[in-house]
Amino acid sequence: MNEPLFLEAVLQEKIWGGTKLKDVFGYSLQSDKVGECWAISAHHNGPSIVKNGPYKGLTLAEVWSQHRDLFGNAKGDVFPLLTKILDANDDLSVQVHPNDAYGLKHEGELGKTECWYVIDADEGSEIIYGHHAKSKEELEQMIESGQWDQLLRRIKVNKGDFFHVPSGTIHAIGAGIMILETQQSSDTTYRVYDYDRKDDQGNLRELHIQQSIDVTTIPHIDPVLHIETKNHENVEVTTYVESDFFDVYEWDITGKADFTATAPYTLVSVLAGEGKLSLVDGSNYPLTKGVHFILPNGIKQWSIDGKLQIIASTPGNENR
Repeated sequence: MNEPLFLEAVLQEKIWGGTKLKDVFGYSLQSDKVGECWAISAHHNGPSIVKNGPYKGLTLAEVWSQHRDLFGNAKGDVFPLLTKILDANDDLSVQVHPNDAYGLKHEGELGKTECWYVIDADEGSEIIYGHHAKSKEELEQMIESGQWDQLLRRIKVNKGDFFHVPSGTIHAIGAGIMILETQQSSDTTYRVYDYDRKDDQGNLRELHIQQSIDVTTIPHIDPVLHIETKNHENVEVTTYVESDFFDVYEWDITGKADFTATAPYTLVSVLAGEGKLSLVDGSNYPLTKGVHFILPNGIKQWSIDGKLQIIASTPGNENR
């Protein structure tokens, strides 16, 4: 197949969500508390549906299962990546995700390593990223006694920041932040703390203290990033992370830029601007803010013409 797979996003209501997914990207919301756009997803909790071509109407999971050749016959039972846009109108819970071994054993699905590109952030907004405990015993004691200010590590964030969040990292996105998240295809989250917040029925949300203690990396160590920017004709390419799970890039395009595939398939999300995608067979596809698609294995070269900001990702070595 030499045609991109354009995908219908799945919108998820969250207690901390807002309306920016409509205000910024024009998505149609069913409430004023929509927190997540599952933009490219084959996960059963929110599968994207193909909008065009011979596979129109199929979920991404069905295409992955039935037409693996589109993905270079990549290994694995599940499509390995999930792209989201999150609107944190309020603070997200403090949480941590397991690695693959723990996730498969206890939850029956992959663990979750993820990364964040900050699309926008209110002045003074911050994330929780890591902790200050030096041992498991100290982590348990600080959680049990509610020493959250002493335990949690807070970092101010700005538009354009990037964070790699390996499994085992205690984290939370703060109010006023919108991010694009690239992650493993998993929906396993262990809540450590939720500000004693109640849901719509007046109930405290479930916490997962023992699981959180089990999987948290102690002590916290910031992953080393080797962010690199290169200029090509009409495009600035920033490499944010290259890992076992995913490689993530930003393409800032001003004019006509040519690309060559570096992986069996490429996930693409347009964050700003407009233009067109052109393939070597002469076919063209309009691109606008909020569009998400996959370039399958049959597309080895393409060009994008216009003024656009794009986040692209490819599967890491473990998923090829």
